[in-house]
Amino acid sequence: MASGGGIQIPSRLPLLLAHEGVLLPGSTIRFSVDSPRNMQLVSQRLLKGTSLKSTIIGVIPNTRDPEQDTEDLPTLHTYGTLIRTVGSFPTKPHKNKLLQMIGTAGIAVQVVGSNWPKPHYTLLITGLCRFRVSGLLKERPFVLAEVTPLLLLTGRISEGNVFFFFSFLARLCVSLQLLGMLDMSVPAVAKFRRLLDSLPREMLPDVVASMIRTSNKEKLQVLDAVSLEERFRRTLPMLTRQIEGLKLLKKSRKMTPGSEKRVCYGPGPLDRDEDSDDDGDDTASLEKKVHGANMPEAALKVSLKELKRLKKMPQSMPEYALTRNYLDLMVELPWSRSTKDCLDIRAARVLLDNDHYAMEKLKRRVLEYLAVRQLKTSLKGPILCFVGPPGVGKTSVGRSIAKTLGREFHRIALGGVCDQSDIRGHRRTYVGSMPGRIINGLKTVGVNNPVFLLDEVDKLGKSLQGDPAAALLEVLDPEQNHSFTDHYLNVAFDLSQVLFIATANTTATIPPALLDRMEVLQVPGYTQEEKVEIAHRHLIPNQLEQHGLTPQQLHIPQESTQDIICRYTREAGVRSLERKIGAICRAVAVKVAEGHRLPETDASTLETSPQQEDVLMFPDKAAPPEMPIVIDQMALKDILGPPLFELEVSERLTLPGVALGLAWTPLGGEIMFVEASRMEGEGQLTLTGQLGDVMKESAHLAISWLRANAKTYQLTNMVGAPDPLEGTDIHLHFPAGAVTKDGPSAGVTIVTCLASLFSGRLVRSDIAMTGEITLRGLVLPVGGIKDKVLAAHRAGVKRVILPKRNEKDLDELPANVRAQLDFVTAGNLDEVLNASFDGGFPGAQARPHVSSKL
Repeated sequence: MASGGGIQIPSRLPLLLAHEGVLLPGSTIRFSVDSPRNMQLVSQRLLKGTSLKSTIIGVIPNTRDPEQDTEDLPTLHTYGTLIRTVGSFPTKPHKNKLLQMIGTAGIAVQVVGSNWPKPHYTLLITGLCRFRVSGLLKERPFVLAEVTPLLLLTGRISEGNVFFFFSFLARLCVSLQLLGMLDMSVPAVAKFRRLLDSLPREMLPDVVASMIRTSNKEKLQVLDAVSLEERFRRTLPMLTRQIEGLKLLKKSRKMTPGSEKRVCYGPGPLDRDEDSDDDGDDTASLEKKVHGANMPEAALKVSLKELKRLKKMPQSMPEYALTRNYLDLMVELPWSRSTKDCLDIRAARVLLDNDHYAMEKLKRRVLEYLAVRQLKTSLKGPILCFVGPPGVGKTSVGRSIAKTLGREFHRIALGGVCDQSDIRGHRRTYVGSMPGRIINGLKTVGVNNPVFLLDEVDKLGKSLQGDPAAALLEVLDPEQNHSFTDHYLNVAFDLSQVLFIATANTTATIPPALLDRMEVLQVPGYTQEEKVEIAHRHLIPNQLEQHGLTPQQLHIPQESTQDIICRYTREAGVRSLERKIGAICRAVAVKVAEGHRLPETDASTLETSPQQEDVLMFPDKAAPPEMPIVIDQMALKDILGPPLFELEVSERLTLPGVALGLAWTPLGGEIMFVEASRMEGEGQLTLTGQLGDVMKESAHLAISWLRANAKTYQLTNMVGAPDPLEGTDIHLHFPAGAVTKDGPSAGVTIVTCLASLFSGRLVRSDIAMTGEITLRGLVLPVGGIKDKVLAAHRAGVKRVILPKRNEKDLDELPANVRAQLDFVTAGNLDEVLNASFDGGFPGAQARPHVSSKL
């Protein structure tokens, strides 16, 4: 056992076969270990050992191809043959030798294991001294060899050369020529200077060779140099080359103004970010931006504190990027930047009328806001909620409002959002944290008084990550949003000047607390006349422009537009109508493109008659299409196919036991047929059509009321008995069975349907009805009157029965709809039955109030 630097080197060492680098005495290198033998060495020797001796291993550079099988190592027989042939391991490599004869004894100062991407260990090894392999003792589970430490200098150096090598190497390493290129302000560089001063001169070749940028092959030559003189000879060219390279690099940078960088050579901890000067300039620029952002005092205090921390951080720290991103966001937010509102009410009225037809209630609310802003400049932004079916223009109205006010517009889609961090942001302690959508939107628009459209607020979700609807409570509360605190910013931001507009299809799924903070404006569906106007003012011109057509090439008369609305679409909005118009434009574009197609002919066919020219230009037609192409009913059928909807009300009301009701859905109003039939049985009631509990209760209420008043209304069963259900089963069906139905408003329709069935009389074919009933025969008010009446108008109904207490809702209907429909307001079922049958209903006493001027 020999001593190496104060540590006893055993005569028997386990060998680590290293592919990645060359360990020299005095240097420290990390090795990744994944081969079977090396893994066994770590697990059985390094991890199980308890003494210092067990951490000392031999590192042998493996000169074989690393792609070869790591198990294909030289055997004991190979080494034995080599020793018998040569007598001992030669100084120079033998032609049959597979491994290095010279290695480095080192101490493992750190062992780290990992299973990704495959099991391996990472070793941190510090070289102690060279050794020579005398023989192999065993191959498995790891290689164990008999070694001879090479602690003493072998070979003799001439006296003249000793002075030359020592003096020249010392002069190169410590002279200003080399050290002047290093940044002494860096602690690691200063430590390196002290290390060079304190190292024994005989260790300088190994230390310098391990630190300069050179190949493993050159380091292997230094390792094989046992004599000190040979080590000097092999190290000096490498060091001289490194110094010359640094000189050229420094000279080239001096030739470029403003490109001076501090340079440090060598790997590992001596490296420093070359952008340190630029970083200082960026920090100064960032500090100037912080002071120029006009932040509130609290935000400025936090920003300066973070900036102070940033100056003390090295760029290599992960927290540096997080702090820099935070400060960049703080200076980019519009703390005091805003746009000036356009308060010209006349111009705003003209702009709103040009952008949107109808929607008078919404336009009036915007003009009211402008008028108040003229009188009071410090008015807080209102929080509006547009509720209506899809396709009625809720989102486009929000964009028009921003255009009218001269403000920036930003849309935030909330459909499906189920994480409260989307609203309030993530705390900066989390990896990948970012601000919420509100703060991000303000950063995007660059002003603090934009128009924010919170789209689909009724479709917010809830999950383990929190409730975003609850997070919106602070955003949409005028009494709180002047100090909205995003988790990422962690300072208050004033949202009181933001005009928030939310959109929803229904208020049923909006939490009551959130709904209470918004001013709800209903946006009902359009009438047929309004759709015709919208189509000719907006939809058709837009579609012509999108398809490259002009009014001189395509003309859609109003009669054809009316047919599209009535027979090919049945919706509250205009999206399907726009798609149908787009289909017509595409079909016409094909005709126009065919009319402009040039014939593929040669020069010999150019002299042709006019009839031949027509055939060449239009091989499928005798002549090009005449312009403009007019869309009539025949063209609609060719392009759009047969009509999707027909006026089936009169056809389906030809038998007793059928009545027409009105229903409300988030997509607008709909007509709903109710059918009943009876057969011999035991008085059971069967309900089909995917009905909810409330609608089932309405059916039972209707049966009970009719049975209680059967004598009054002369209702009998199939054999004439006074009890309609005696010996009779009733089947009540609501068509469109795939659609779930619920609600109390079908009560009057069920009563009318069953009264028609029991009396054998037909319900009027031009009437529809809605209303809730009680066990005493009263008709109670329901909601969605405007949408329901518009649905009846679209279906061609002429008379509508409504609860008397809903008469006030008729004021919201367009004047043309009120003029074309007769409205019956009923307070009890007697009035409903009298209005539903021609000539009244037997036994019904009161006459309903009928009016078309409501």
